[in-house]
Amino acid sequence: MLYPGAYVSLQFIENFKEILPVIEWGKHTRVVLDVGCGVASFGGYLLDRDVITLSFAPKDEHDAQIQFALERGIPATLAVISTKKLTFPDNAYDMIHCARCRIRWDADGGKPLIEINRILRPGGYFVWSATPVYVKDEEHQNIWKATVALTESMCWKIVNKTSVHGTSVGVAIFQKPTTPSCYKSRQEDNPPLCDSSKHVHISWDDPLDGCLPPIPAVSTEDHSNWPLAWPERLKTKSSSLSSVEPGSATSYEEDSNHWSALVSDVYLKSLAINWSSIRNVMDMNAGYGGFAAALIDLPVWVMNVVPVNEPDTLSVVFDRGLIGTYHDWCESLSTYPRTYDLLHASFLFKKQSQRCDVVDIVVEIDRVVRPGGILIVQDSTEVMKELIPILSSLKWSSTLHQDEFLVGRKVSGALQAEGNRLK
Repeated sequence: MLYPGAYVSLQFIENFKEILPVIEWGKHTRVVLDVGCGVASFGGYLLDRDVITLSFAPKDEHDAQIQFALERGIPATLAVISTKKLTFPDNAYDMIHCARCRIRWDADGGKPLIEINRILRPGGYFVWSATPVYVKDEEHQNIWKATVALTESMCWKIVNKTSVHGTSVGVAIFQKPTTPSCYKSRQEDNPPLCDSSKHVHISWDDPLDGCLPPIPAVSTEDHSNWPLAWPERLKTKSSSLSSVEPGSATSYEEDSNHWSALVSDVYLKSLAINWSSIRNVMDMNAGYGGFAAALIDLPVWVMNVVPVNEPDTLSVVFDRGLIGTYHDWCESLSTYPRTYDLLHASFLFKKQSQRCDVVDIVVEIDRVVRPGGILIVQDSTEVMKELIPILSSLKWSSTLHQDEFLVGRKVSGALQAEGNRLK
């Protein structure tokens, strides 16, 4: 079944070799953000091409598009470009796509598009397929001209402007610069460059900037502007490691080896989980993304969450070709209820319990996990003793494996009703 807009998305993806051959789906372009995504057909079609697309749209009581996307098994989240930064690191996405989204990119001094520039990788592409691109009346053309002027001030260049094959829909493709040289040659410092000494890397509850984060100068051996092709980038050390903490390169290797062995020997073999029923996964304390990397051969996708009170490793996650977000687990998560099949928490609760009540975190987990879904917790014995009665009070079942791994199962409404009837 083709959902509204799906035909255009499919035609667009299939004809991209002609529109911009350098994209190379699933090789050069791996991590994509879809803005104002509708029912996420664009991201859904790209899954078969080894492209992981995080789709987002605001919550709408009349058209729960994100809920529908998640129910289809497509990565999606609730978000809006308004007054706050998006919860992603700088230079994260290989491509950002916006089709029929009603965003005035030049509004508020251009802050919405400047925010897109922040999270777009140097050399990355912004693909815009909205009415200002192809409708020729005065109102739409004024929006087009204002947006182009803004892109030029940010040193973006238009690499193609064409129509989607077989349709009347137009598409414009812009590219972010790979070096800072253009910024230095601008006649006006507008938008200005950000003050690197004041620039906040963890974008959580921070107002939109009106400035451009500087693009670092790199050598030919450095992959900070663009990582290796997929899937090599999954296991390649990221230059972002240097900004995490001293010794993080060693920690990264240890983390990768640890999760590769643990997932293979325990999670897939010993926890009695039917992984064929799992699609939407969240790692609540993702670190370097080792858990998600160890699951890469399974038909699942993982939302890698980096808690705001933990070391900022989210840039490393994106450099590996994975997706994720910042979050404060003392607050609710931006998603619809019952949207994830499995949540994973490795040594998360002890640190969070120093900031907020564990009961609140478990209640949020209960909200996010679908009926019949699963929670895997790796933690201390003390944490397990605290969690089991809380889960029980929410009608979850739980089992312990090796006194180190707790597997909680959220009882579905039908099973719970049957259990109550039998009592």
